[in-house]
Amino acid sequence: MSSTSDALEQVVCDVCGRLGARIRRLPRTYGTGKDLLVIENVPVVVCPHCGESYLTAETLHEIERIKQHRKSLAVERPVEVASFA
Repeated sequence: MSSTSDALEQVVCDVCGRLGARIRRLPRTYGTGKDLLVIENVPVVVCPHCGESYLTAETLHEIERIKQHRKSLAVERPVEVASFA
């Protein structure tokens, strides 16, 4: 799915039950330091009505699979880190 179609896709929010929640593809980080893993394009359900954002069970299972197989799936890249002051 492209980010354009994601922005247009509306789903029913699992929290408040209203139509209008959107799926946004965002980066998520797991771990710290040398064990840090960044997963890009994670589908996050965001509801404008109740303000909740959450991951579906299917997404959580895929994240766990990626974490388990990170050595074969991840590409090592340098990353700049800044601290919010």
